[in-house]
Amino acid sequence: MSFLLSLLLVFGWPLAPASVVRGFEPPPAPWLAGHRGVDLAGPPGAPVLAAGAGAVVFAGRIAGRGIVSVAHALGVRTTYEPISAVVVVGDLVASGQQIGTLAAGHPGCAVQACLHWGARRGTDYLDPLSLLGRGRVRLLPLNSPP
Repeated sequence: MSFLLSLLLVFGWPLAPASVVRGFEPPPAPWLAGHRGVDLAGPPGAPVLAAGAGAVVFAGRIAGRGIVSVAHALGVRTTYEPISAVVVVGDLVASGQQIGTLAAGHPGCAVQACLHWGARRGTDYLDPLSLLGRGRVRLLPLNSPP
């Protein structure tokens, strides 16, 4: 499904330049611990961009960290943290539009600052890199349902 999403929606990197320092590590079961996104290295204060066009559905703080979530077409939602938001709930954003600035302090980040970029469709977490056509490839039988 992620391949189809990348064909139907246009997504780009939320940081430029982007360097992945920790990849998507889904848990073996939904209730177990895992890394449900990717961490991208960047300097504190770097512009954080909307990966795709959509509507801001959350812009605020949770557990002391700034977070922004953007709802896209086809039920896809992307989340960015820790950031200082420059958008508010209800704002419509274009792909590549600045939604905030990168803040230091992401737990487990091996460099000065990391953007944790998450993606999901409904309740299923996606590898955000798959939105760029860079995720894991899964071949399905020709007779599989869409």
